[in-house]
Amino acid sequence: MNYYNEIKRELINNEVYKKVKDYSKNKSDLTTYYNVGKLLVEAQGGEARAKYGDGLIKEYANKLTRELGKGYSTRSLKLMRKFYLFQKGQTVSAQLTWSHYTELLNIRDLNKINYYIKIIEEQNLSVRELRKKIKNNEYERLDNNTKE
Repeated sequence: MNYYNEIKRELINNEVYKKVKDYSKNKSDLTTYYNVGKLLVEAQGGEARAKYGDGLIKEYANKLTRELGKGYSTRSLKLMRKFYLFQKGQTVSAQLTWSHYTELLNIRDLNKINYYIKIIEEQNLSVRELRKKIKNNEYERLDNNTKE
């Protein structure tokens, strides 16, 4: 028996398992947050009224925090609603995490968001790297032909 190869195989299998598990967890998180956002919009009477239904979100946030613990603040629920409204016409990228999306959802310009999604996928950017590019106004520095 070659112990080195066995050890290496075990470690590689573990790394593959962690990556698959991380991917599955991320996909599950994104699906859950999309669904929660959709339910919030529906509970608020539809997309046109969703922007004005912050009282309901505050109420739900308080109840969820009391019953389930941290992670369900008003801000979090508003981000989930925003995520649903943004993603309705888009495809969710498996390469982006919820943290990536929370950074992008603060941007109002759809072209700018799509640019950053594209470079996240192409360059496999971490959230920290994405924040840096946004802070440095990378999109604004592009020439107009590249932006389109």
